[in-house]
Formats: sequence, structure tokens, C-alpha cells
Amino acid sequence: MLAENLRILAVVLGTLGIFTLVANSIPQVQSEVPQELTFGANVTAAELVSSGETLYNGAGGCVACHGLGTRAPNLLTDAGGTGSIGQRCDARVSGQDCKTYLYKAMTDPAVFLVEGYNPIMPDMRRSLSDAQIWSIVAFLQDQGGEVTVTGADLTEEDGGSEPAAVAAPAAAAPATASLDPVEIMRANTCLVCHQFNGEGAPMGPPFDGMGGRVGADYIRQSILDPSAGASEGFEAFIGVMPAIFGSQLTAAQLEAVVQFLASQQ
Repeated sequence: MLAENLRILAVVLGTLGIFTLVANSIPQVQSEVPQELTFGANVTAAELVSSGETLYNGAGGCVACHGLGTRAPNLLTDAGGTGSIGQRCDARVSGQDCKTYLYKAMTDPAVFLVEGYNPIMPDMRRSLSDAQIWSIVAFLQDQGGEVTVTGADLTEEDGGSEPAAVAAPAAAAPATASLDPVEIMRANTCLVCHQFNGEGAPMGPPFDGMGGRVGADYIRQSILDPSAGASEGFEAFIGVMPAIFGSQLTAAQLEAVVQFLASQQ
């Protein structure tokens, strides 16, 4: 009996050791996150706009779709003669002011779908804190309009007693708890820019046959640090994919996606 128990213990320890080795072999590339800042009730419009601009053009991932004007409206330029987003946001929903519209458009985007575009935008609370969202709203208001976001908006939930962490990494839960790679890719909007099995768009390299072109290490690195390089023919899109998935995916989800894509021949 003792010998049998020792064998079972050895198998358990060996299995744990293998999983630990695999986990430690995953490169720990830091995802792009903004510099940590805290804003209190006296935050200025300029501070909000500056933080929002950093998020919009970087870790917020907004330009992946809104910077091209093909997958989603380009918010920083004129749209059909209605001006940039700061000029047209008041007219989007009758009776709703600009900042309320923009905030709701980021947190419940399917409700305010712009005609001609598909409902591909996720609830941004998955990857950004409430205060980060408000700072992006301020930046968008500043594009031709008046910034009406104040410190009261950022601290409203806690009664204004504590400063809000505007640019700290959001402690959002993963978009899905699933370990199914296709479900993970759908939940994290990967198929907005990549094609797989007839689904998605050709903005980035197709997932079909990816394992026949590159290996698992390249795929993993591209997810964690997408600005490190680009596949042939997609060089113009460097910087479009946000470097947020190292914190948005669990290690198990990341590896599930990597191994799945590597198996696509």
C-alpha cells in the first residue's frame, strides 16, 4: 500500500512539475498599459484630455477600428459633413448630452450602432476602468467640442471621497472564462480583424493555415507584443493591434489560442 501511494504521489508531483515548466516557458512580455495616474475632484479638463489621448492612441485599443474608418467610424475626422466626434456627439441621440452618449456608447455599444457598421465593439469595461473610460470621453469631446467631463464624473461611484485611478491597468475579468480557443477569439474580438473559417475580416493575417506559416513562439510573441513585427503584406498595420492581451487573457487561455493557431495547417 505504501509503495502504491508513493507511486501516485510521484505521478501527481511529476504532472505538477510539467505544468509548472510549461507555464514558466511562456514569455512574460509586459502588455502595454498607461502610466499610473490618479485624479481627484479637482482634475482639470487638460489633464483628462491628455490621459484620454494616451489611452485612445495606445492601450485603449481604439485606433484598431476607429483609426481606419472602415470597421468603425473615424472619430477624429469629419463624418458626412457633421464634423469630428466632439462636434456631432450632441446630435446622435435626441435629448442626450455629448458626454452621456459617448460614455454609454463605450459601455453598451450595441445600443448606439452607427448605420453602415457591424456590432463588433465590446463593452470597454472589460479592459478599462470607469475612470479610464471617462478620460477617453473627455478626449473625444475635445475633438471640436467642449469638454464637460469633470472630477465629479470620475468619483461619482464612491461619492467623491477618493481620487480615481485614471490610467492604472483595469482589473477587469477576462471577456470569457472559456478555454475553447474559438470562443476566446470571438469574445476578445480577434475575428474583427482576422479571418478564420469564413468569419472575420482581412485586416490582419488570416488564422486559417497560420500554423503552416509560423510557429507557436511567433504566434505567442505576436499576441503579447504585436508591435514587435508584422507578417509579410501587413506591415502598414503595425501599431493597430493593441498590446492588451497579456493582461486580458489568462495564461491558460493564451496558450490555448497559441496552440490552436499553431495547429492550423
